Amino acid sequence: MARRRESLTVLVFLLPVLVLFALFRFLPMLGAVGLSVSDYHPGGGSRFVGAANFRSLAHDEIFLSSLSTTLGYVAVYVPLTVAVALSTAVLLHAVPWGRGLFRAALFAPYATSLVLSGVVWRWVLEPTGFLQHPSLVLPTLAVVGVWKGFGYAMLVLFAGIRNVPADCLEAAKVDGASAWQRFRHVLLPALRPAVFFVVVVETMAAFQVFDTVYVMTGGGPVRASYTLAYAVYDYGFRYFDVGGAAAIGVALWAIVLLVSLTQRRAFERNP
Repeated sequence: MARRRESLTVLVFLLPVLVLFALFRFLPMLGAVGLSVSDYHPGGGSRFVGAANFRSLAHDEIFLSSLSTTLGYVAVYVPLTVAVALSTAVLLHAVPWGRGLFRAALFAPYATSLVLSGVVWRWVLEPTGFLQHPSLVLPTLAVVGVWKGFGYAMLVLFAGIRNVPADCLEAAKVDGASAWQRFRHVLLPALRPAVFFVVVVETMAAFQVFDTVYVMTGGGPVRASYTLAYAVYDYGFRYFDVGGAAAIGVALWAIVLLVSLTQRRAFERNP
């Protein structure tokens, strides 16, 4: 009886959050799925078209190009973010003093506005020509994204390092293991759950990149930085093809889900 009363109390406290989550997460998702199977144009009515929007995406050069661009961005952004965050977390853990100050300084870019940082970086990079070169613009945006987002990943990995028993590292050191061997065979296996979390979160963020692209390049030059999230914006608010935009959004969700499940299986297979 007491356990049941406790469960009810927990449910009562969680209820407002669950209601808000349903209102602002699940209902928009269901709405997007509904729009993706319709031919809805603002002011032009709506009709059910089934999977026609998804079939048209398979032959849509803009969608296929944006998918390729997004995958390229993910391939550069995610490994670079994890590498920078992990190396910074390890170095920060080795610093004997001022960790709080360094953490705050390194986390500061993450707390800044995406639009504001994009405007500043565009002002800095425009004279270099990186944003105007089709083969350089995507890596440049990825580097700016790493600068903006690695602070969060660093904090997660730093917290993971703090939880690694110091005895294990000391024992390996006494046994003659070098710094690299301690990192490779002691620290990295212990950080596996934290690394997996960071990889999944940063992959999701990379697939949804929009603000930086919108502010710095507008998808150009010649669509070299035209991502899937930018395509959703273009279809919905520039071409007023809301059904097509919703179809791209649902496709993006499915791709992110598939990639996340693949990453989970890869981490489980390689303990």
